[in-house]
Amino acid sequence: MKKTLILTFLAVFAAGIAQAADQMRMAVTTSFHNSGLADVLLPEITKDLDLEVQLLVVGTGQAIKLGEAGDVDAILVHSRTAEDAFVDGGYGTHRREIMYNDFVFIGPADDPAAIAEAETAADALQKIWSASAAFVSRGDDSGTHKKELSLWVDAGLDADTFDAWYNAVGAGMGAALNTASGLNAYVLSDRASWLNFGNKGDLALLFAGDPVLFNQYAYLPVNPARHDHVKTDLTAKLEEWLTSERAQSLIDGYMIDGETLFVFNAK
Repeated sequence: MKKTLILTFLAVFAAGIAQAADQMRMAVTTSFHNSGLADVLLPEITKDLDLEVQLLVVGTGQAIKLGEAGDVDAILVHSRTAEDAFVDGGYGTHRREIMYNDFVFIGPADDPAAIAEAETAADALQKIWSASAAFVSRGDDSGTHKKELSLWVDAGLDADTFDAWYNAVGAGMGAALNTASGLNAYVLSDRASWLNFGNKGDLALLFAGDPVLFNQYAYLPVNPARHDHVKTDLTAKLEEWLTSERAQSLIDGYMIDGETLFVFNAK
């Protein structure tokens, strides 16, 4: 597997703390990692469960592939169609919803395409297309990229036909936002990554609120019937914690500049 496709983030907490008794591997999206929530949750998981969760930070498409190959014990992603296919194909035992936020359109503060005046996400994209305004796409088969492509379809447009104003970077959310900042371009982001992004430049949040921009995150343990080496006992222990009142208080309480980044909705 190409090293350029995987950014491995090993959860190491305070110096001098002994290694946790148990370890497991979980593939998570770059948007989850870029939000900063992992830095809040992982130390508490270690403290409460004596469990070290090693994160492989990739796009949803690559996280699915890691799960299919049995290279991780569980995945945490945000693309319902891909998640259902993962479970239906026998690669995951089940899908458990954990939390949600929303997608937002970011762009130049002077808004040359006037998307702040749009009534729907489809309308916003049509305005960007009509203006041939610079747009940055993740282009990496991530959950955000899949969502963006579906939104273009909803707008009656085909991203494969776009000209040079459309820039597919083939990278994670942070890199896409950095590119958009450098180009002063429009980009689709999850709200959490945008709020935690430090290089905003002249960019601003211009459009949000369309129900189609809802962004659900789900936890999927890898099926031991496919890969008998996966640590089913640890994935179950982590799932119980992620759906607990303890996790709810941490997820709902995570804020940046007074704004909540995620809403817990596990059942």
